[in-house]
Amino acid sequence: MSEVLSEKQIEQFINDGFIRIDHAFATDTAEAALEILWGDLPCKKSDPETWTEPVIRLGMYSQQPFIDSVNSPGLHSIFDQLIGEGKWLPCMSVGTFPVRFPSDKDSNDTGKHVDASFPGEDPSNYLEWRVNVKSKGRALLMLVLFSDVSELDAPTIIYKGSHLDVARLLEGEGEQGLAFMELAGRLESLPRRDEMLATGKAGCIYLCHPFLVHAAQAHHGRTPKFMAQPPLRLRSELTISGSENGYAPVESAIRLALGE
Repeated sequence: MSEVLSEKQIEQFINDGFIRIDHAFATDTAEAALEILWGDLPCKKSDPETWTEPVIRLGMYSQQPFIDSVNSPGLHSIFDQLIGEGKWLPCMSVGTFPVRFPSDKDSNDTGKHVDASFPGEDPSNYLEWRVNVKSKGRALLMLVLFSDVSELDAPTIIYKGSHLDVARLLEGEGEQGLAFMELAGRLESLPRRDEMLATGKAGCIYLCHPFLVHAAQAHHGRTPKFMAQPPLRLRSELTISGSENGYAPVESAIRLALGE
């Protein structure tokens, strides 16, 4: 993994809303994490007959393999490039894991969405969590692959450039922004965007703009998919106007959307 993003990669992040980092963490780290995850699943790795559900969600994980996966010096350098030095918080808990299994059942969680950033009136109800145009609380969405993911293994669908549409949608919603379900309900009215599948080998991480629209899909492969989707948290809101020190790429993408 290169510790410095090229100008082309930064331009891709601003315009498309994501970049893919191959070999972001070691295969040994992924294997150690998988051993922990399989130990928490109510099914057997060696017996596909026990894989009876299309998706099983596991809780937050803070053991060393998970922390190591998103805290290498190289990744920290990339975070500084995309967000700004001192503007983000190290990710010390990875999860949740929607572990997806080969199945003909509908998992009922494959709709387009944007991950929420800060709590609403009831912090325990994620469907009431909110997103505002300054992305309060969230610097990035990370799609962290702990298993190999091919086109058949339920790769996350990324809608290229959709973060620009979402920024424009949020512009008039003020500090409170929109709740998770409110925003999800408006996504179908946005312009059609090209789809990209988040495939890759274990150890690959997709660093996504916090407004990027994405969706899960059914698993048509043979081996379960293990992917974490933690946020990288902000120390404060992004700056999208009035800065005397310029703007980081995550901020520049929002400014591009708003015509700044």
